[in-house]
Amino acid sequence: MKYVIIGNSAAAIGTIQGIRLVDKTGQIVVISDEKYHTYSRPLISYWLKESVTEENMRYRDEDFYEKNDVDTLFETRVQKINADKKTVTTQNGNEISYDKLMVATGSKPFVPPMDGLDKVKKKFTFMKFDDAKAVKEAVSEGAKVLIVGAGLIGLKAAEALEHYGADMTVIDLADRILPSILDNEASEIMQKHIESKGVKFILGTSVKEFSESSAALTNGDTVEFDMVILAVGVRPNTELIAEAGGKVNRGIVTNQTQAVEGLLDVYAAGDCTESLDITTGQQKILALLPNAFMQGEIGGQNMAGKEMYYLNAMPMNAIGFFGLHIITAGSYEGEAYTETDGKKNYKKLVTSDNELKGFILMGDVKRAGIYTYMIKWHMPIDECDFETLKSNPQLMAFSREYRNEKLAGGTGNVN
Repeated sequence: MKYVIIGNSAAAIGTIQGIRLVDKTGQIVVISDEKYHTYSRPLISYWLKESVTEENMRYRDEDFYEKNDVDTLFETRVQKINADKKTVTTQNGNEISYDKLMVATGSKPFVPPMDGLDKVKKKFTFMKFDDAKAVKEAVSEGAKVLIVGAGLIGLKAAEALEHYGADMTVIDLADRILPSILDNEASEIMQKHIESKGVKFILGTSVKEFSESSAALTNGDTVEFDMVILAVGVRPNTELIAEAGGKVNRGIVTNQTQAVEGLLDVYAAGDCTESLDITTGQQKILALLPNAFMQGEIGGQNMAGKEMYYLNAMPMNAIGFFGLHIITAGSYEGEAYTETDGKKNYKKLVTSDNELKGFILMGDVKRAGIYTYMIKWHMPIDECDFETLKSNPQLMAFSREYRNEKLAGGTGNVN
């Protein structure tokens, strides 16, 4: 059996490990347009601020490919999937055959049309290791940096650039920062915290026009800069599947074995795909490293002949900015319980239909795993002491029977 994997990040690594759980000898070929050993993308900001080394960024040990008998084709871009012939064509015209194919192509930065952007010489996106290297080469002590986008990527870039004494201004069309993961109150707390580190925010506005060293904003302000970080958003890399005849909505559509709808022996995993969000019942892109790895591992096992299903996908983030940590999960539709100390600690628990559906923890994030477990396994609220769990998450809030039967022995996956 010959397995070909397009991509080399979390979903691809999960696929390799999934295959090897079932098939110890089949040929595995990894094709990546990057030149690096697999690395953890969330660590590029930590590398930029010099708190981790390139070796520390590796997602697996240096001998991972050798131990798993994986052939690697780095700095190689796949141009086309020939589903009828079961081959992929690379940019240099080579055709590589497969018996089973995994598409783990991730996502790319979304850069909307902005007048005058072509005049800006020092402009960067911030998703890959090469992006971080380019930013490091360009930044200088006290540089004026304009960051377009107050989401996860833009704010991690800001955190890293503080190391260089950069003078940073962040703009966003939204009226608050981190709108994809925080509510109004949590966003306000985090914004004040980041502002205390010297970062300036201009919200509810966008760039009307760039010149070589300034941006005219739609609110009438002008921001001078030495360099620009573009962090408006991302788009999944779905083109290979779409052109091959597979089903694509916003992301690649798969079933719960990660097989692509409309294509035989082709699978997909990671940020390029849609998942079924168990907290809302909706198909959506869940661009999260643990989700990508699990999709890959499930897909890899199915590629190798063991029937497995990915059943528990949900939005979840564990991240920090300038030392203030956040863990969020699930959806925020329902009845909300909130508590805050008015400073940096904030908690929001959202319930609906006798279940915990989502939460936001900021500052004190201890024991978040208990809340995550309740969401993932649809734990009925009336089967636990939820009043205790609101303020003090602990296993003793569950009955002895439930602890013995569910918490100790539940596996969650089925053949």
